[in-house]
Amino acid sequence: MTGQAVLRVTGRVLVGPEEIRDELWVVGGRISYERPAGARDVRTVRGWALPGLVDAHCHVGLDHHGAVDPATSEKQALADRDAGALLLRDAGSPADTRWIDDREDLPKIIRAGRHIARTRRYIRGFAHEIEPEDLVAYVAQEARRGDGWVKLVGDWIDRDAGDLTACWPRGEVEAAIAEAHRLGARVTAHCFAETALRDLVEAGIDCVEHATGLTEDTIPLFAERGVAIVPTLVNIATFPRLAEGGAARFPRWSAHMTRLYERRYDTVRAAYDAGIPVYAGTDAGGGIVHGLVGAEVGELVKAGIPPVDALSAAVWGARRWLGRPGLEEGAPADLVVYDEDPRADVGVLVAPRRIVLNGRVIDGA
Repeated sequence: MTGQAVLRVTGRVLVGPEEIRDELWVVGGRISYERPAGARDVRTVRGWALPGLVDAHCHVGLDHHGAVDPATSEKQALADRDAGALLLRDAGSPADTRWIDDREDLPKIIRAGRHIARTRRYIRGFAHEIEPEDLVAYVAQEARRGDGWVKLVGDWIDRDAGDLTACWPRGEVEAAIAEAHRLGARVTAHCFAETALRDLVEAGIDCVEHATGLTEDTIPLFAERGVAIVPTLVNIATFPRLAEGGAARFPRWSAHMTRLYERRYDTVRAAYDAGIPVYAGTDAGGGIVHGLVGAEVGELVKAGIPPVDALSAAVWGARRWLGRPGLEEGAPADLVVYDEDPRADVGVLVAPRRIVLNGRVIDGA
């Protein structure tokens, strides 16, 4: 190690919610808790250090029109990085973003392939739009294309019914989820409403996005099966605008969306109280900007989740759920440093002092 440049992070290193160290070292892009022998060129960063934040639901390579070019994808990934989100679960994108994996200065991404939706039952340009008889084949295709996840659209507005309804018959969902699991992939689904939830959970789904339709009937089922939710509350904040825009044409849908919005915090708190795993995700890329994971943690606290648990939903717990390391010995040095203790005030998450990605200090962040 003689003469090798190293980074020293000192102050309070939050290896876990209660596991605190006074310092760590970064050598060759990896974390060490032993001072390297013969270190000569040492850069020191001081503050409260956390593993890089996780945005467990975003869409790099996507905007409200569909797939975007690599330059736009890069801007999205940089916005997440500069907000401290160094691990992203991309919950569906039509764009090929594999080139990001070769960039040491961009966040790590876990992909779910492209959305799989029912014909004319999702946003145009986002998804494979198919009929139920093709669901198993498309799930297998996206399981192979993704990084261990597949994304279904579980419900959407049915124009004939004038409201949100389930998209898939129970039998096809069971077969598709079983196929994904056979191929080693987990399955998640977009769900706003109540109608699809029981079938999806009883069919073996692993996670539900948004989950605004959870009720006292389905919350115990989620808890019993250990099905996680990613509430995306910063995106649910757009419901009133959406409801207003569709009120004239689809009044039932508009009123339904308004009710789901109004009870959003109660729904998330009830899920948390029942023991349902809750993780932080923003839904950035479809209709809102990237870089809002700190705000999403704040929304989880507003919903009544204790600050440390809301923080874990974007840090330690989220990384365990996704199978990625935190600040363990030998792990990639992906961390964020703050001026104050984020366990005491999650509001500090929106203003990182320093970001370290793959052992490199991102000075422009």
